[in-house]
Amino acid sequence: MQGKKQNNMMIRRTVDVCMTVLLLCLMAYQVTGEVLHEWIGIGMTVLVIVHQILNRRWYGAIFKGRYNAYRILTTVLNVLLLLSFALTAFCGMSMSGHAVPFLYGMTKISFARRMHLSMSHWAFVLMGLHLGLHVPMMAARMKLTDGVKTAVSVVMCGLAGVGLYLFLKSGMSDYLFFRVPFAFLDYEKAAAAVFLENILMLLFWAFVGTHIAGLCRRSSRNGEEKSRLIHLVFIMAAIIVGLVIRMAVSADDAQGFGSVGWSGSQDVEVADSASDLQEEEAEVVDSTSNSQSRGQVP
Repeated sequence: MQGKKQNNMMIRRTVDVCMTVLLLCLMAYQVTGEVLHEWIGIGMTVLVIVHQILNRRWYGAIFKGRYNAYRILTTVLNVLLLLSFALTAFCGMSMSGHAVPFLYGMTKISFARRMHLSMSHWAFVLMGLHLGLHVPMMAARMKLTDGVKTAVSVVMCGLAGVGLYLFLKSGMSDYLFFRVPFAFLDYEKAAAAVFLENILMLLFWAFVGTHIAGLCRRSSRNGEEKSRLIHLVFIMAAIIVGLVIRMAVSADDAQGFGSVGWSGSQDVEVADSASDLQEEEAEVVDSTSNSQSRGQVP
């Protein structure tokens, strides 16, 4: 019986890891291309269904037992994550031209495009939070010392801050709230850089989820209250790191735009545009004079 339970747990962990890997691949559209993106999406949809089957007992326990802050959070998060995956899959299949072309046009394409873009990024954010909420349980099994936990948290805080900076830089908030109808991707960026950035952005949300889980722990002891405060400090520190990096990079860009080299290149572009405009005007004048000369009677 114990062996069967361990096998089921191993299968669940394998499915979870595969889902995370496929999610990172789906967010790297400029690397995979359209055809592979669609087939990876089909694989992701299958794994989501398998994940629900493996965790079917969770649905049976929704209306049983007491709800504390942590259980409320995980329940709401799981439902939202499932809805985001479902909408992403439905809208993606509605636009499919390779994997399931017979489902193309199930809904209006303009609606499907905007909904698919937004829901896929919501799934990315919620997946990170979902992973983070389960980190404390996995860390507890490793029996790490307090010093190691603090060192790991500090390193993860710095990486999470970089992830937040990349999240803001890529404009993902615009995708989340339907501000843009299309994704703006850098097709010249190396594949390794794309995946690394996606991992760091996912890490930020996982980091936030991990420390939110710590904040939800209910305890009346002073030691635990202090520990909860540390979780809040780590979340704020990661956010501050991300914002500071963004401001520093923005300041460097502003200085670059104000430099002589940039101004000089702009002057050249303006001069070239002006000369081109003058040439076009000259051509118009020449053509007009020619047409007038052809219209005169000798």
